[in-house]
Amino acid sequence: MQVEIKIDSTVREPKVIVLTDRMTDEVNEIVRKISETEPTMLAGFREDTVTVLDPEEIYRIYAANGKVFAVTGKAEYTLRMRLYEVEERFRRSSFVRISNSEIINLKMVRSFDLSLAGTIRVALKNGEAAYVSRRYVGKIKEALGM
Repeated sequence: MQVEIKIDSTVREPKVIVLTDRMTDEVNEIVRKISETEPTMLAGFREDTVTVLDPEEIYRIYAANGKVFAVTGKAEYTLRMRLYEVEERFRRSSFVRISNSEIINLKMVRSFDLSLAGTIRVALKNGEAAYVSRRYVGKIKEALGM
């Protein structure tokens, strides 16, 4: 297989063209991988600074007072995205929605407390707690294979 990259300063968005004499499993796999590729970084705003947030460092993302916030081990940042947009961006990752106003990173969970009737208490590695609403309990259990 040949790979060719052309740099053109007039191009505003990357474009991928696959030239082939026929469709093969290899071509289908390449198209599938390229199509699934999504941006994984987030821009977090704090005071007059924009910080590129690595999703691996985010504990939770939540909405409050009409804004969306991302909590990392370093600080809390404002996002200029809606919660559903964040959820869609990370749908193939360790992020899962736990309520109408919150998404958590399963890699940042210390434990789940199932003793509460109708809900689940989530203990995050940073010491914070979050609660899975009744509507999302099934989704969490599915994500955990329970």
